[in-house]
Amino acid sequence: MKIPLISIIILCFSSVFVTSIDTLTKSDFLTINQTLISAGGKFELGFFHRGNPKNYYIGIWYKDIPSENVIVWVANRDSPCLSEMSFLKLGNQSNIELYDGESFIRWQTHVSEAVNPVIQLLDSGNLVVREEEDSNLDNVIWQSFDNPTDTLIPGQKLGWNLKTGLDLLLSSWQGPDNPGVGNFTFDLDYHGDPEIYMKNGDKIIYRSGPWVGQRFSGVPEMKSGDQGFNFTFYIGPDEVYYTFELPPDDRVKSRLVVTFDGYLQRWTWVPDMNQWSNFWYARKDQCDYYRVCGPYSVCNVSALFVCECPQGFKPKNSNAWKLRDGSSGCIRETELDCQSDGFLPLYNMKLPETSTAFVDASLSLKQCGNLCKRNCSCTAYANFEFVRGVGSGCVIWTDNLTDMRDYVDGGQTLYMRLSAADLGSSSTNGFNQAKKIALAVGISTATAILLAGLTTFIVRKRKNYGRNPLPRVGRDGASERSQELPFSGHMINNNNRKYSSEANDVDDLELPIYDFHSMVIATDNFCEANKLGQGGFGRVYKGVMLDGQEVAVKRLSKGSGQGAEEFKNELRLIAKLQHRNLVRLLGCCVEMDEKMLIYEYLENRSLDSILFHKERNALLNWQTRFDIISGIARGLLYLHQDSRYRIVHRDLKASNVLLDAHMTPKISDFGMARIFGGDETEGNTRIVVGTYGYMAPEYAMDGVFSIKSDVFSFGVLVLEILTGTKNRGFYNSDHELNLLGFCWKQWREGNGTEMVDRSIGEQYSIDEVLRCLQIGLLCVQERPEDRPTMASVVLMLSSESISLPRPKVPGFCMGLNPNETDTSSDRQDQTVNQVTVTMLSAR
Repeated sequence: MKIPLISIIILCFSSVFVTSIDTLTKSDFLTINQTLISAGGKFELGFFHRGNPKNYYIGIWYKDIPSENVIVWVANRDSPCLSEMSFLKLGNQSNIELYDGESFIRWQTHVSEAVNPVIQLLDSGNLVVREEEDSNLDNVIWQSFDNPTDTLIPGQKLGWNLKTGLDLLLSSWQGPDNPGVGNFTFDLDYHGDPEIYMKNGDKIIYRSGPWVGQRFSGVPEMKSGDQGFNFTFYIGPDEVYYTFELPPDDRVKSRLVVTFDGYLQRWTWVPDMNQWSNFWYARKDQCDYYRVCGPYSVCNVSALFVCECPQGFKPKNSNAWKLRDGSSGCIRETELDCQSDGFLPLYNMKLPETSTAFVDASLSLKQCGNLCKRNCSCTAYANFEFVRGVGSGCVIWTDNLTDMRDYVDGGQTLYMRLSAADLGSSSTNGFNQAKKIALAVGISTATAILLAGLTTFIVRKRKNYGRNPLPRVGRDGASERSQELPFSGHMINNNNRKYSSEANDVDDLELPIYDFHSMVIATDNFCEANKLGQGGFGRVYKGVMLDGQEVAVKRLSKGSGQGAEEFKNELRLIAKLQHRNLVRLLGCCVEMDEKMLIYEYLENRSLDSILFHKERNALLNWQTRFDIISGIARGLLYLHQDSRYRIVHRDLKASNVLLDAHMTPKISDFGMARIFGGDETEGNTRIVVGTYGYMAPEYAMDGVFSIKSDVFSFGVLVLEILTGTKNRGFYNSDHELNLLGFCWKQWREGNGTEMVDRSIGEQYSIDEVLRCLQIGLLCVQERPEDRPTMASVVLMLSSESISLPRPKVPGFCMGLNPNETDTSSDRQDQTVNQVTVTMLSAR
């Protein structure tokens, strides 16, 4: 075989090249066994292969951290080299040229010819072509930062060069082992108020929201300065771009990636763990999907149905709305009148699409509102600001408002135009002078009455404290008056105000009681933006007390058919319980017909919101799931054995397990719980309460409950955590088994690991998984006496040396007798609404 002359030259001289250099001149070659390393040793450029070992690519990766699989830039994405004789060099026209071993150019740059060019890899990760004598990096002839692939690293721009028309966008790989250009792009739209879109081909699937100062309005987690990040959005006459920077001391490393399957991920390097951590990602919930709700509707992941119509609007298609289809959006209840219209502030919003919006960087928020008021076509306005560039300003919408969502925290305030009739008394826009005077008089009068009442209350309160200056001592020797918290509220055993009868039923509880006005202030008048969830009891809101403490406020619905007894029951029970795996009750509000429980606020909300969420369940790796299982077990053990009372929860389920910022599980919702005396082991009820799918057979059928019925619910929960699948609604077309029966069948056949949730990945202990699976099956056995106690469960979870008994058939194991031959079923998979509801049914 005839070897080309150029290949012979490379073979002869490649050994003299030192791999630690950062620069190539026209006389140099970079072969497969060589690399360029930046001067500070931060990045490395060279050949690599993925998947097919015969396909070679030129790429850049981290040198100073062990990130073998992390490629931040690829040159020849769609043209891999096929020869081991491939090399990289500077061509005669100052272009970088990649040869495939036989003088065939697989990839090259296209630049103007330079006098004495060199290729250099910088410590920023940028590969540049520059004049050898010119060290000014602003004068580069070509740079890889102008040709991004799927990754954005610090200092690299995402946006547009308006002078040259260069679009700096990210595009995904075709697959995990194929660097070719994929279907997904992340591209900035500079029209209107610029924002960034994720697309699958030409179809938009995600929108960042416009920049509102320090962050995009659709990324509330984003804030300059946090964790060392410094985000910048720049708008100028020649370019519009987003970039980020990190501290110069290299204590933080971060990159933004568009994945091959269409997600946006920010990764950070954790030196202590020696690994990359998924710091943030999008699309993480249903409301992150583009236009999941139609015009003028607001997406809210905490609502029963994610699409909601704001004040003054109603569903455009009520029938579709009832069927959970909000794509048609909302329409106004009252037509606009221009002169009398006002504006409704919507807080913590992802601002609507802005490509057709009007932007004026010179206007203040007040000027922006006045301009929108005068323009009868204006539908909403908001303000924005830039860290660098032209400053702050105003954005005005004159079209339909689309792709909005609200957040518990973050976002931006949007002022939406409404008719005066829909605003009601909350609007002062369009009022005449007489109405303004009347309103001022009314406010003054109300303020005077409020102050008088407050003065009377304080005087009475001081008198009451004066009569009983020393705290009483309870039966257990503890003081019955707890330390008062630094916000409005007093102790429930200092009960001198006129509360409803529920407050008088609660005796000797060392628990603060708050007045209704404090709760109104804390929750911003129970604003929808602060709603965390809703159930049969009522709604739960996030609140911030006057001392800055974040709380969760559970408000009993006035129209609820249940709740009063459950409220008193939960108040009695949880106030006396203290354990790290039980949610902490901070106080209550019992005033007139209002009943509220105030809990600690838990950042990650309920287990079911992550476990059964396709985009979020990857947050639960195996170690986290095992810790959650162990934590729930310890919490139940405390209720059954270690607390002052033996307590049966009766409604243990995924939605009643809350997770704090560290994913520590906390059992919540004790409204259905019952206390057992010292000698009692079981109880009986005529009304069965709980959630189908978690109830033990003897309880659901006969109303008999005991600590073993909680053990059954725990077993269901363990199997759900292992599989990432709900028991209620699970259907297997081959065996007609529910989740419990299917797990038991797989365990008997030695296929236990096939039940593991795929989102866990491959990093888990097989022994721990199989042990948890067997423990879960032991807990869901049909006969209560066969099930272990929670003390045994905790021991089995914590010790690998204990041999476990073989589980018997689970309760409610639907389908064929397990001893019979399995036959396939003709039934089709069923779709079940994935909403758990607390059920009350009489026997």
